[in-house]
Amino acid sequence: MSTYRDLAHRGTARASVLRTVAARERRSHLTAPRVPTVGIDIGGTKVMAGVVDADGHILEKLRTETPDKSKSPKVVEDTITELVLDLSDRHDVHAVGIGAAGWVDADRSRVLFAPHLSWRNEPLRDALQARLAVPVMVDNDANAAAWAEWRFGAGRGEDHLVMITLGTGIGGAILEDGQVKRGKFGVAGEFGHMQVVPGGHRCPCGNRGCWEQYSSGNALVREARELAAADSPVAYGIIDRVGGNVQDITGPLITELAREGDAMCVELLQDIGQWLGVGIANLAAALDPSCFVIGGGVSAADDLLIGPARDAFRRHLTGRGYRPEARIAKAQLGPEAGMVGAADLARLVARRFRRANRRRVERYERYARVLGTDRTTQGNP
Repeated sequence: MSTYRDLAHRGTARASVLRTVAARERRSHLTAPRVPTVGIDIGGTKVMAGVVDADGHILEKLRTETPDKSKSPKVVEDTITELVLDLSDRHDVHAVGIGAAGWVDADRSRVLFAPHLSWRNEPLRDALQARLAVPVMVDNDANAAAWAEWRFGAGRGEDHLVMITLGTGIGGAILEDGQVKRGKFGVAGEFGHMQVVPGGHRCPCGNRGCWEQYSSGNALVREARELAAADSPVAYGIIDRVGGNVQDITGPLITELAREGDAMCVELLQDIGQWLGVGIANLAAALDPSCFVIGGGVSAADDLLIGPARDAFRRHLTGRGYRPEARIAKAQLGPEAGMVGAADLARLVARRFRRANRRRVERYERYARVLGTDRTTQGNP
């Protein structure tokens, strides 16, 4: 009977590890081993890898292009492995955290779907763990970025935080009491696919009128290119800058011209910002956080974007004038946020790895002592 209890207890304990890791994040990160870990940020165009210490400082960073999405998942795994092994030559790496642009399951082991890569229900954690011989943690890139901002950036001290990442599309993450809220199936925070305009622009997700079709890098560039292609008088400045080649219009160029005072580019960023404020007001009604952190490449426009977002947020907030308003802040860690957050989350699994290694060493030492005693006994007359 005692043997059955022991087996049942061990089985329950093992099954409980993954269920309880997220719930312990708030206190665990304070006691996690202060060891260097590697963070990997995988996007549609680049793979960034860096060694990060316990205070969020990047000790070394590498960057390479993301392999083409038509290639096999193994090609991306090869790229990640090469980067980690390269960094391991110069640093004592104890764990690896992956921030992937896609849906990650609740156990943080499989990438269910990645729009920019050929990952479909891909067992990324186990595949990399077998090749790297250190523990690997996989999470959504927005979750990793939000964790970094809460730990080291614009969200420090907040107990209810929502992060919105504005890039090609819109990603997001929710932190409550220092815990990333991943949802039952691990795919919470896909704010970009809330429908805000019924029957609106078609989204790559298959629906129409998604939020990211009105407030994202793609939306910004689409509007600018449409005006330029129509030879609109308001677009002459940007047409001249790209020499008439409409396809050369990019988000960073629009931001640059807006800072120089180009009226059309300023107006486009205001439009994007107003849609951003509408979406934030909807999220405030649903989640009631104390702070919204705005990150991603489009956030580089600063107050050209965030100023109009704050104005629209106040105009559309439910119960405006009779409730506290959440703070809206620009992210502080820039494009490295996902990498830093993934590395910091990986330190939580590094503790278990170190304990397992210590137990293996202790077992080996006990075995060596017993073996030595047996040999001594056998040698005595």
